[in-house]
Amino acid sequence: MNTGRLAPATVASRCSDLSELDAAIVACRRCPRLVQWRENVALTRRAAYANEEYWGRPVPGFGDPHPRVLIVGLAPAAHGANRTGRVFTGDRSGDWLFASLHRVGLANQSTSISVDDGLELIGARVTAAVRCAPPDNKPTVTERDACAPWLVREWELTDPSVIVALGGFAWQVVLRMLAEVGEPVPRPRPTFGHGTEVSIGERVLIGCFHPSQQNTFTGRLTEQMLDAVMDRAAILAT
Repeated sequence: MNTGRLAPATVASRCSDLSELDAAIVACRRCPRLVQWRENVALTRRAAYANEEYWGRPVPGFGDPHPRVLIVGLAPAAHGANRTGRVFTGDRSGDWLFASLHRVGLANQSTSISVDDGLELIGARVTAAVRCAPPDNKPTVTERDACAPWLVREWELTDPSVIVALGGFAWQVVLRMLAEVGEPVPRPRPTFGHGTEVSIGERVLIGCFHPSQQNTFTGRLTEQMLDAVMDRAAILAT
């Protein structure tokens, strides 16, 4: 697909399947600040990964092409997915997330180390609201909105019945997306909370604290809490 300098919304709408969408996402250079940051990180690298070649590009979704459950995070980690090229892979957040998905039967293994580690998701797909690693893990509103069409098209192509939003940022992005595509989002928009469930048409949105070190190291999110949300999502999606 020759996308040239077209906006993500135009490019995304022309993607007929996930392989086209993934390729378009990886080629995106829409946000100058994010492009500079992700590429600088890939060049300077962390000392522990000094001998590795970083991905340094936008990161597409990963998992079952026909998921019952879509899990939406914030953005790739600078030395996680921005290094490995697979969402939630190679960092502590991913360690927690995929271990939980394995415990509830949505993944074939508990670890996520590299793109060739054999990990497969079962009826689930993991993606992000913003596809490039942002400075301080904080995308701007402009960057959030520029990236939104990728998630809209991914949702349209996968048609999940349950969406799990990891954190308040992803929660708001998902609600905006569902409203944009004409789903009956309640007004006022529901407030994020861990374990909060909202029925939106024939779908269910569930909130979950993000498995960041800030949450897991402080005990704000425990394995039991994460498993409860993922197990509930799997049950609702059956």
